[in-house]
Amino acid sequence: MKTSFVSNLAVQNAMRLTIQQGQAELLKLQTEVTTGRHADVGLALGSSTARSVSLQRELARLDTLVDTNSVVTQRLAASQSALSAMAEAAQQVRNTLVTFKGNDAADQLAIQKTEIQSAMSAFSSAANLSFNGEFLFAGINTDVRPFDDYNAAAKSTFDTALAAYMSANGIASMSDFTKAEMEDFITNTLEPLYASDAQWATDWSKASSQNMTSRISTTEVVQSSTNATTEGFRKFALASVIALELMDENVSSEVRAYIGETALGYVEQANTQITAERSTLGISEARVKKANTSLQAQIKLINTHITDLEGVDTYEASTRMNTLLTQVETSYTLTARIQRLSLIDFL
Repeated sequence: MKTSFVSNLAVQNAMRLTIQQGQAELLKLQTEVTTGRHADVGLALGSSTARSVSLQRELARLDTLVDTNSVVTQRLAASQSALSAMAEAAQQVRNTLVTFKGNDAADQLAIQKTEIQSAMSAFSSAANLSFNGEFLFAGINTDVRPFDDYNAAAKSTFDTALAAYMSANGIASMSDFTKAEMEDFITNTLEPLYASDAQWATDWSKASSQNMTSRISTTEVVQSSTNATTEGFRKFALASVIALELMDENVSSEVRAYIGETALGYVEQANTQITAERSTLGISEARVKKANTSLQAQIKLINTHITDLEGVDTYEASTRMNTLLTQVETSYTLTARIQRLSLIDFL
């Protein structure tokens, strides 16, 4: 009979290898318990991995749309708030014109002028509102201030147009204006300046007439802003300039009454147009809300498919991890005992 000997070094190395394998498996199980997914999806799924990758890619795309929709929602809300402030400014001009209608007293006209200047300032402030570093009413030219103050190029244009008209028609002073002449000046000289895109760009706004659009789902694109070239902006500016520049001039009561009625008509048109823009953006807000509901449903469905494909039974994985942890701890104990074995103890 032959006796073979096994050194304690060989036993230690075998135990060390067992411990290393147990530790690697333990890390894998810990990952699966924590994430609820296979630690190595490719190894676990094999040929089905392509399907998993495709689902994950679609999920990432939908999550991106949800994130961008959040920004779109905030931009639309900010635009609505600014348009509301502009509508209030237009209403202030209207109320002022109605309140001081028929007044020729200098002190009353001065108060009216101050009120209109205040409304113009509020309108301009709202029109130049920015969000995330972009001007809301600049169209696609988001880095351009969309609405200039009146006391700049527009003031010079008005003064030049009035002086040219008076000179061409032999009108020596404002008191010489007749109602027909004032109507002609406003309708055929002043209003075209506000209808002309080129003159509007020179005097009031460098905004683009092309609005921002945003993709809110895989199939939908909505208008997510408006711009300072629309009729609402132009009519408000025209009404305000007429009231600001002409109402307190030395004109007859008949001419002043006509100026007030004309300004009132323009500001009411402005209010109507601003309301229309708010309605358009409101439709976009509703579409974004519906798109988000649809996206969330799709995300939930895809997550269910991914869980079915990649998911593990966390209870089973936890049980296996605890069992393996016990085995590893036992291996540590045995290894420590083997390392303490010495031939000297038996001599």
